[in-house]
Amino acid sequence: MANITNTQIAIIGGGMVGAALATLLACARTTWKVTLIEAFPFPAKDTDAEPIYQPSFDARSTAIAAGSVQLFEQAGVWQQLKQHATAINQVHVSDKGHIGGTVIDKNDLGEKALGYVIPNAWIGNVLLNHIQQQSNIDIIAPAQVKRLQPKQTGAALLIENEDENFTLDCELAVIADGAQSPLRKQLGIDVEVHNYQQTAIIANVAFDQPHNGIAYERFTDQGPMALLPLGESEQGCESALVWTQPQDQAERILALDEAGFLAELQQRFGFRLGNFTKVGKRDSYPLELLVAKEQVRSSIAVMGNAAHFLHPVAGQGFNLALRDCAALVAELAAAFDQDLPLGNLDSLLRYQQTQENDQLATIRGSDTLTKLFSTDQLPQAALRALGFIGLEALPVSKQWLSMQSMGQAGRRVNLQ
Repeated sequence: MANITNTQIAIIGGGMVGAALATLLACARTTWKVTLIEAFPFPAKDTDAEPIYQPSFDARSTAIAAGSVQLFEQAGVWQQLKQHATAINQVHVSDKGHIGGTVIDKNDLGEKALGYVIPNAWIGNVLLNHIQQQSNIDIIAPAQVKRLQPKQTGAALLIENEDENFTLDCELAVIADGAQSPLRKQLGIDVEVHNYQQTAIIANVAFDQPHNGIAYERFTDQGPMALLPLGESEQGCESALVWTQPQDQAERILALDEAGFLAELQQRFGFRLGNFTKVGKRDSYPLELLVAKEQVRSSIAVMGNAAHFLHPVAGQGFNLALRDCAALVAELAAAFDQDLPLGNLDSLLRYQQTQENDQLATIRGSDTLTKLFSTDQLPQAALRALGFIGLEALPVSKQWLSMQSMGQAGRRVNLQ
């Protein structure tokens, strides 16, 4: 693909956020020339084939909020995505060892579902298959952007592709290359970082009672635990586990054999799903809150985990990033219709201002929950008990939490 020398929008990073942004861009304006650059190889292009999904008990999954579903519907990919989606009918929130709790129910909100849980492998396959079918999207993979050089208008990317270096000029460069983004660092964009001194243990687990489409958020003195329903039906008997632990405890738990792991999980979670019977491959990663101090410059936008990396306590990271993508696409469409360059700084600043409240509320909410619900010390324990009681007593508060959880607290975006 080294014959590509210019494009309008270059997306650096073909992970879930980069692929989702390319999908939304293709929906908004079919005439835009978009180039996606990814470090790993893409599957072979086959415009007539359906995406291939090979379910695995070890697959990681993502909770897709109802607001995100609406965006994927507009982009024309939801019908495929939902083939391996498990609906969330309720979110059950509880606090181990303390009074209080709350239930968010789809029926109370008049919704078909609060959201859906979808294996990451399927999300990736559907999005990559879709963008490869778009005539206005070029893909350069495997390749790395070694340098991003801002110009008077636009930017120049030095790309290394199969031992060959070449330059790609663009009107707008979108940096979506992960929380440890080398390009963000290269540009001197500082970040605010809070290390939670916690590790997330990720695995799929099975149990002997149907989950009935209930997602569980269980807070403990050592950190929050989430179980997201899988199995594509209410009768499924497996869930995706995100178990937050202090770093030293996480190492101990990861070293346990299957029986020991399940016994400790049972003790921490309880018997709402009956007995835990199986655990798949266990992975882990350290947890921190990372927020870029700059998200836009002239001809540059920082997106996804490179812009804000959140604790997984409320499953909001990808959904917030998707709302960012939709807001950026809407602003780019407005600039394009006014014959402005797609990297126009005023347009990018308007995008940032549009998303400021949504980002701030989501990031603060995630951070507060993590700190408040990772200790058994007073007065935090008393405050969170009062908080749960308040949610049940004050419908307005519970409604706000519900809308935030469903990804509908931000501005509704129409892509077309």
